[in-house]
Amino acid sequence: MIAGKDKGKEGTISKVFAAKNRVIVKGVNMIKKHQKASQSNPQGGILDVEAPIHASNVMLIDPSNNEPTRLGVRIEDGHKVRFAKKSGETIDK
Repeated sequence: MIAGKDKGKEGTISKVFAAKNRVIVKGVNMIKKHQKASQSNPQGGILDVEAPIHASNVMLIDPSNNEPTRLGVRIEDGHKVRFAKKSGETIDK
């Protein structure tokens, strides 16, 4: 996270909403959801749930120095590969 109440926290992206340009990051941007009792959850109660955040507030971590970095694309051996702008290191998927 590079902005917002959870700035500086790290996590993995669990879901992407491409049409809305938002992502859900595990353990980040937690909200309280009041759950009504049901057959699957007879107790009900208040749950902690991850809320989506805008994709512009998220950055990839550079594998070489563990710092947030922007991405670039270059062609190597006829294939497009992603690389970290800070270190220039190729990033695997």
